[in-house]
Parts: sequence; structure tokens; C-alpha cells
Amino acid sequence: MPSIMETLILQGILPFDQLERVSRNQADDEVALSALLDQKMVTPVQLARARATQAGIGFVELLEYPVDRTAVALVPATLCRRHSVLPIGLVDGVLQLAMVTPGDVFAIDDVRAATHLRVEKVQAEQGDLLAAIDRYLRADDELNDLTSTLEEESAPQDAGLGLADNGDDDAPIVRFVNLLVSQAIQDSASDIHIEPGEHELRVRYRIDGVLHEMQSAPKSIQNGVISRLKIMSEIDIAERRKPQDGRMSVMHGGRKIDLRVATLPTVWGEKVVMRILDNSNTSLDLRDLQLLDRNFEAYKASYTKPYGMILVTGPTGSGKSTTLYSTLNTVARPEINVITVEDPVEYRMAGINQVQVNPKAGLTFASALRSILRSDPDVVLLGEIRDHETAQIAIEASLTGHLVLSTLHTNDAPSAVVRLTEMDIEPFLVGSALDCVVAQRLARRLCDRCKAPAEHSADDLQRMKFPQVEVSRRMPGIFRPVGCNQCSNTGYRGRLAIHEVMSISEEIERMAVARASSADIGRVAREQGMLTLREDGYTKATMGLTSLEEILRVVV
Repeated sequence: MPSIMETLILQGILPFDQLERVSRNQADDEVALSALLDQKMVTPVQLARARATQAGIGFVELLEYPVDRTAVALVPATLCRRHSVLPIGLVDGVLQLAMVTPGDVFAIDDVRAATHLRVEKVQAEQGDLLAAIDRYLRADDELNDLTSTLEEESAPQDAGLGLADNGDDDAPIVRFVNLLVSQAIQDSASDIHIEPGEHELRVRYRIDGVLHEMQSAPKSIQNGVISRLKIMSEIDIAERRKPQDGRMSVMHGGRKIDLRVATLPTVWGEKVVMRILDNSNTSLDLRDLQLLDRNFEAYKASYTKPYGMILVTGPTGSGKSTTLYSTLNTVARPEINVITVEDPVEYRMAGINQVQVNPKAGLTFASALRSILRSDPDVVLLGEIRDHETAQIAIEASLTGHLVLSTLHTNDAPSAVVRLTEMDIEPFLVGSALDCVVAQRLARRLCDRCKAPAEHSADDLQRMKFPQVEVSRRMPGIFRPVGCNQCSNTGYRGRLAIHEVMSISEEIERMAVARASSADIGRVAREQGMLTLREDGYTKATMGLTSLEEILRVVV
């Protein structure tokens, strides 16, 4: 039987000059294969396919394979996760089992014992198999079972007290909460909404900016679930009349993930919203934010200056923090003193001094900013400009040799100039201090697996105010969402930012001093080359990154 290395050579994946390096020692072959993977001479899929050929069994790519959910239900999820296996079909009493290691006899024996069926093993690539396990063995079934169990108990006060007293991880309410959180993280949700209703407890996840209803639970477990979340977040469990904020951490997939928790009293009980602060997949490279070349050069010209104010504007959840942290990651160097003031500190960064505001102790944005200006900073990040006092100090800091980064809630970049003057900041100070404003939104990214060319009539494109309307119905580069298993049939997978970058030129500075309207400032900025949010979005749609309909959804 040929070795794995020999199989790769025979398949034409490795050159024949590798033949002399082939060893009959299996351990040596595995070391060589690991090196080949690191050097990207062999892909994981090619290696898995070669293993299947060597073992004389079939190979499947589960992303496109029509997995039989009836077969999946035959094997317990815990068993599948323990052995990294997934049943994919049942033919004439034979269970087809996708495996990473087909030689694992213990896994095959356990599956036979659980199903009382004969097993036919097939090879799958590890990453592909683990993604399929997450896709097909969701926690929904276990959540439903737990919901039924808790409903039968119908003793919410006992459940709440039980978890408060001992926090037993096997308690049904504890498991219910843990599953809700882990499922949200697995689904790449940004927020979890737990909403009391008249007859039930509704759970919704915000995925790619859109809320999806995921789970309903009986009203009887409401107090227990909310009490458990309060305990985990160190929130006063007895206070139910006013909003409270807290923070908690969970372990998921071997990494620590923070959640920001907020409670809000409603007529049917306390609503809980948890913001998932998972920065493990967050890019901290400005180039990865996909700024167009013109926007990137304009923004770079501002953040590379030693002083001045840069504002990032947009609604909540538009990616402002990611843009600011990416900028900090670019400018932070050992010879630069960077201090941030945030509420809360969302992502921890090495080499940066981060301050958490604490209004109860008198540490507000304004007082903290005054203090850090005495700590010899070079770059200051201010979480948000909320009032006149904070804005005044930030403006003065930028005029005294500091680079100040902050956020503001405005709809577009020109409105930021007017908003600062409405905060009673002297217009001449705004014009002098402000150097650049970036407005941004997050649009859903088209799924690369299933997107299809879109057809739009000239009338449709004119209605959308598309800048370059062609007579042909099909615009090259423009795609529409379709939906597949990989994107949960939404047609979208992930998000991307669309930007409006306005540099403060001398003319715009004079307009700010003259208290010009945001419409006039925007007109001049466009004449000077600024791309509006819609224009930037349409450009990214023609690049095949998102759809025209999605741009119209997020941009007014």
C-alpha cells in the first residue's frame, strides 16, 4: 500500500522530485506532511482526499453534500462532537459516517452501539467536518428539551433560587442560559435579546445587523433566566424597577469572550440585551476595512499627523469602534503614549493605556479627559463626545498638540461640523481643530458560495440613483443574494463597512466658521472629491461584495 506522500505524488499534487524524501516511517511522513501544509504546498482538502485514496474509502466535501438529517438524528450530538464524526446518510440499513480519522475503531464501535446499524466510513477534511457538525448539530434541540423540562417543573422561583444558591452547572436554567450564549457565539451574533412577553419569553439574535427569532421559552422560567444572567453579570438581583448595566465573561471554544449586559424594565418584566464582544475575529489592520483607495489616502493623511481631531460617525453598531481600534493599532508604537477613555472598554489592546469611566465614582468622560491630558499623552481616544464639556476639552486637546480620535452620532460626515457648533463649541475652534470626519455603515456581505449575477433594468437603476446607468439589463460585477447552507439561506455571510471620508479643507474650515449648513458643506466636500456613503456602497456592489438592495437598506 502506498504511503500518504506517495499517494500525493501519484495524484500529481507533489512533484516527483519529492519521491526520494518519502519515508516508510509513518511518523516521519506525518512530520513532512505538517511541513508541507505550513508551506502551503498541500491544502488540507488535498491531504484528506489522499488519505481517503490510501485507505480505499470515499471522500466527501460536506459543504455541498446533501446531508440526510434523519441519519444525523440517529447519533447523539455529544458522541459526534467527542469523536469528530457526522452521520451523513442511511442506505439499506447502512449508516454512512463522515470521519476525520477513519481508523478510529472506538468511534465506530460507539456509533454502532448507539444505532445498532452497520457503519460505512467516509473521509472528510477536519475543518469542513467541524463546520458541518456545528451546522447540523445545533443546540436548538437541547434547548427545546430543556424548555420542556423547565415547563414541567413550573416553579420559576425555585429554579431562580437554586441557581442563585449553588450555581450548579447541571441545573436546567444554568444549562439553558449557557446554551443560549454559546449558540449565539457559534452563529456569529453581535447581540442577544431576551424579551419577556405576556405569555412567553422570546429570544432573538442579531446576526449581520438583522434580528432573527431563535427560541421561545415558557413564561414560567422568565424570572429564573433573568436572575441567572444578573448573577453572572454582577447586577443587583433585587432591583427590578430601573435599568442596570453589567459585564460577564464566558469560555467558548477555548477562548474567553466578554459580554456587555443591559437590563430594561418593561411591562412584562425585565428585558436583557447582551452585546457579544468577541474580538478574536476582529481585524485590526486598516487595509482589511476595505476603504477605497481615495478614502484610504485621505484618512491616512489625517491619522499620520501629530495633532488634530478625527471623528468617526454613525449609528450604534456601525463598526465605529473597529475603525478606531484599527487606527490605534496602526499609530501605536513604543515611542508613542496612547491613552483611551471608554464606556465600556470593549476590546483590550496590549501597549495601550485604557481607562474605564465610572460615573458613580465621579470619573466621567470630561474628568477623565482632563486627568489624562496631565499624563503626557501623544494620542487620545475618547469613546464618545456626548456633551459640551467633553467636546470643549477634546477640541482644546487637539489644538495643543495631541491627536484626538473620537465618535459622534450623526447621519453623515458634513453633519459632524454642524453638530459640534450646536454643542456650543466656537465655530472657529471647530474649523481649526477638526481634521477629518469618517461616516460609516455596515452592510451585509454577499455569500461567495451562492451569489448570482443580478439583472436590473435601466429604470430600476435610475430609481436607485445609480451613478452609471447602462442600457443593458445585466451590469457586470453586480450580484444578488441566493441562499445556501453556508449562509443559512440568507444569501449573505459577514459584513463590510461603507465609508464617507471628508477631509477638512481650507474652504470647509471657512464654512464652519461662517456656520454654514451641513448641506452646503456636503456640496463643497463632494466637489472636492468626497464619495458619499451611497456612492461608496454602489462601488462596492460593482465589486461583487454586496447587493444594491443592501446598500439602499442601510443608507438613506
